[in-house]
Amino acid sequence: MSGHSHWAGIKHRKAAQDAKKGVAFQKLVKDIIAAAKEGGGDPNNNFRLKVAVERAKAGNVPIDNIERGIKRGTGELGGPMEEVYYEGYGPNGVAVMVQTMTDNRNRTAPDMRSLFTKCGGAIGEMGCVAWNFDRKGIVEITGEGIDEDELMMAALDSGADDVEAGDDGFEISCAPNVLSQVGKALKDAGYNLDTMEVRMIPKNTVAIKNKADAQKMMSMVERFEEHDDVQSVYANFDIPEDILAELD
Repeated sequence: MSGHSHWAGIKHRKAAQDAKKGVAFQKLVKDIIAAAKEGGGDPNNNFRLKVAVERAKAGNVPIDNIERGIKRGTGELGGPMEEVYYEGYGPNGVAVMVQTMTDNRNRTAPDMRSLFTKCGGAIGEMGCVAWNFDRKGIVEITGEGIDEDELMMAALDSGADDVEAGDDGFEISCAPNVLSQVGKALKDAGYNLDTMEVRMIPKNTVAIKNKADAQKMMSMVERFEEHDDVQSVYANFDIPEDILAELD
């Protein structure tokens, strides 16, 4: 199993939970903040932001929230934002990277340290686990009747590195600096972009062998994601499908 496909089942399970808790709504706004921070606040000149705004509108995020998210990302609201990664270890010794977007490190750093401890782990020095992750651009495509060979050709022609088929669609990976280029080319070709983002992909994983440990892992991810400054959480654990099903 590849370094990123093992997250598919986890992601889909969490999507249902997040919808119930309102976390999915927050995630859409956080995607807007990140896109605006990276490429500016004009969707016409920032394709990643354009996709994030379209997804937010489809998720019924109010226009006022979308506009505030853009202004937060560009620093017009609440001061300039900076991306900060916090690294450490979670339960079972899993490597954890927490991506934050903050306008105040003095507020965020103690919170991250506390969350690592509360989740049964410990925060580490910068670089302590980063070596175990690759930074990649990811585009997820969904839709009926997609021809894999045609998608592969379109993706590779646009600058992508790989295309992987999954149960619910296809995942295209590329270098982060060509993510917008690849996403735009695929959208222009008529494909439906479900997700377009930069992720940290683990090079190797720690197998989780029982329900109790799996619950600890999921709880850790959820507690971090509920923090307002957290954009994404990456960890190198792998929960088999049969154990994941027990958590539902």
